[in-house]
Amino acid sequence: MNASSRLTMLTRIGFASRGVLYLVIAYLIFRTGHAEDQSGALAYLGGGSGKLLLGVMAVGLLAYGLWRLSDAAFDIEGHEAGRNGAAERAAAAVSGVVHLLLSWQAVWLIRGASATGDGAEEGARTALELPGGKILLLVAATLLLAAGIFQLVKAAKGSFLEHLDPQVAARPWVRWSGRAGYGARGIVFLICSYFLINAGLEAQPDEAGGMAEAIEWLPDPFDVVVAMGLLAFGLFSLVEARFRSLHDVPVDALARQADNLRHKL
Repeated sequence: MNASSRLTMLTRIGFASRGVLYLVIAYLIFRTGHAEDQSGALAYLGGGSGKLLLGVMAVGLLAYGLWRLSDAAFDIEGHEAGRNGAAERAAAAVSGVVHLLLSWQAVWLIRGASATGDGAEEGARTALELPGGKILLLVAATLLLAAGIFQLVKAAKGSFLEHLDPQVAARPWVRWSGRAGYGARGIVFLICSYFLINAGLEAQPDEAGGMAEAIEWLPDPFDVVVAMGLLAFGLFSLVEARFRSLHDVPVDALARQADNLRHKL
């Protein structure tokens, strides 16, 4: 098995890890009534004897992040030309960075570090300390708004089925779990965008919020409906881990190109 095939195999573990995180988020909402984001789900899994699971997830999330970044850079998924394709590759880049950060957090939890605080608020505070911080937050809010709309469009069109095995994609429960999952994520992204807009306009980092704050902001029973959607997204991610068609990242070819470039320099 070459490096490209190994990365693809580990990426499937990354899809499964993403699914587990969303299942844990939904479980905690239903059990405790308190919402968590992906970082909080990782911290929950790391409690007790969960470090072996965290280790597997850290590797999977790392591979998934690299695969998404490779898609953004080299278009390995063959996105359509034009604005839509560019938007999908940009979303892949953001997703890649997010999952690399989650992998890094999993490693720190394995090493015994405590969970960090509100990432959205800390990120907003850091941005506001930079020149043009308000504009940075508003740009980030606009991108998050676009991502939320993109998720809702995917839910409506069912385009998330395109990369699945056709026989699996034809099953109604797979289609509806994906629609519910992407719909719930779209709603969460839109609410987080709203939080960021307020943080930017008022220059108040504590106005920013992530997934946990977005779910808790929703009144009953809409918070439960969104939680059910996130549960569905977790299940759909597990389906993707097994049945999604994945294009190999040309790791060996890229390594040879980098080596040739190094010798020329």
